[in-house]
Amino acid sequence: MFGFLRRRPRPQWIAPLQDARWDGSCLNLQAEPGTPHLAIELDGSHFDTVSCAADGSARVEFAFAPNGKEGLSVLPRSGRDGAALSNMPAYLLPGQAGFATAPPRTRALRRVAGGARPVSFGTDVAAPTVSIVVPVFNAPDLVARCLASVIAHTTGKARLILIDDASSDAQIAPLLARFGRIPGVRVLRNDHNRGFTATANRGIAAAGTDDVVLLNADTEVGPNWLQGLRRAALVESRVATATAVSDNAGAFSVPELEQENPGPAAWSLEARARALWQQAGLAYPQLPTGNGFCMYIRRGVIDAVGALDEVAFPQGYGEENDLCQRAAQAGLVHLIAGNVYVGHARSASFGAQRRATLGAAGMAVLRERWPDYEAEVGRSLRSFARRVLDWRVRRAFAAATDSGSPRPRLLWVGAGAPRWSDAQVWNLVANDTENELLVDGEVIAANTWQAHDPEPSYRALWDWLQVFAFEALLVARAGDSVAEILARLLDIPVLVVAQPFAASAREALAAGIASTRSFQESL
Repeated sequence: MFGFLRRRPRPQWIAPLQDARWDGSCLNLQAEPGTPHLAIELDGSHFDTVSCAADGSARVEFAFAPNGKEGLSVLPRSGRDGAALSNMPAYLLPGQAGFATAPPRTRALRRVAGGARPVSFGTDVAAPTVSIVVPVFNAPDLVARCLASVIAHTTGKARLILIDDASSDAQIAPLLARFGRIPGVRVLRNDHNRGFTATANRGIAAAGTDDVVLLNADTEVGPNWLQGLRRAALVESRVATATAVSDNAGAFSVPELEQENPGPAAWSLEARARALWQQAGLAYPQLPTGNGFCMYIRRGVIDAVGALDEVAFPQGYGEENDLCQRAAQAGLVHLIAGNVYVGHARSASFGAQRRATLGAAGMAVLRERWPDYEAEVGRSLRSFARRVLDWRVRRAFAAATDSGSPRPRLLWVGAGAPRWSDAQVWNLVANDTENELLVDGEVIAANTWQAHDPEPSYRALWDWLQVFAFEALLVARAGDSVAEILARLLDIPVLVVAQPFAASAREALAAGIASTRSFQESL
């Protein structure tokens, strides 16, 4: 009868944690003096391990809501996967001091995902032609897998430049010749082994005035990879390079740095790539360098600071870091495209031991030329945006199941959207004065339409197209609607869907998707 008088339980801290406070933007922790560190778990997934000062104090500043919602749960632990230091999670609301006594009523995806940096309104992301430069030396099986993935998943204005660095494996020449028959693919061959850096420079030169993506031959790309890199590279004028994340790429490995991350066994690489496309967000953490395993370089940067230094780094391992430091000296920045996931076998050509030797030699040159480089890398790897990226990947991978592979996210404008089990079809509808973005009947985002000033609604749609990670815009007939114009600027395919609808998205969209590919396979 008097249940409404009961006090809701509050978190009780457990030693060595003595107190925790939330001021709206910073989590302040107080442990027993001498406690070396504390771990923070957010919404049930490890977020970070923070060092404590001698008096046991520690703090975590939140630049934005990691989950993009109105609130989240926090549970301190003694260490990663260690004992919980509270009898229950605490709940915090960004911008509001004090812990809530119950889980906040949040609506998934209601807000623009935390920390997102959409490309500026009206930017023609699709305009630059990109040359994908792939130096090749032996490892034919990995090369074949890499090139097949590029052919399958690349859309937009692109060329593919393959350079055989005098491979000793007899299978390489016919393999490259086969891919070379595809329009837009060019094959070059060094008459003697020139080393990775000189070979990459040959590709950069062959690209002419194009922007360049350096792509290792032991990688495998997934859906939306080039669109994601394009957008990251064009998010602001100061961006010099944008690098993908990977299962095995040192500082660009996710979710655990400098480790090989095998990823969920239940998901293919395509599924992992799509999961990050939808869930990793657009915060674009900044580092003082990129990584040449999959790095987008804007042509203006090459024109300004030159290509790779093939004298100091003849076999690679340090050449892209040196280029990036030269660009940084010119006031430019380097971003991580955390929503672009690329598989990387690593050491396929050199082997692990030789890679370690080359890496040590390259680092010695970098230390001499750029004495602050390593400290800058260390600081940036601890940035809030980077920790959020890793946390989002952990959560995405933890949710992987055999029956739960991420489905393509498609947008239909108007009534009568198709319903397919193999795709998420979102719906943009006009409801009186509101433009509403719905999925499964739930309003995810809305914007008020004003006929006398429609631009705010156009800007909202522009951001939605990026933040909610749509892979295609579906229309009943092609035209010049605002949605189609904005999608094309963002390099989002506009696909005509015939009615009555086919039974599956795969069947309905196969021809349209094939026509959007940069390289029309004719093997």
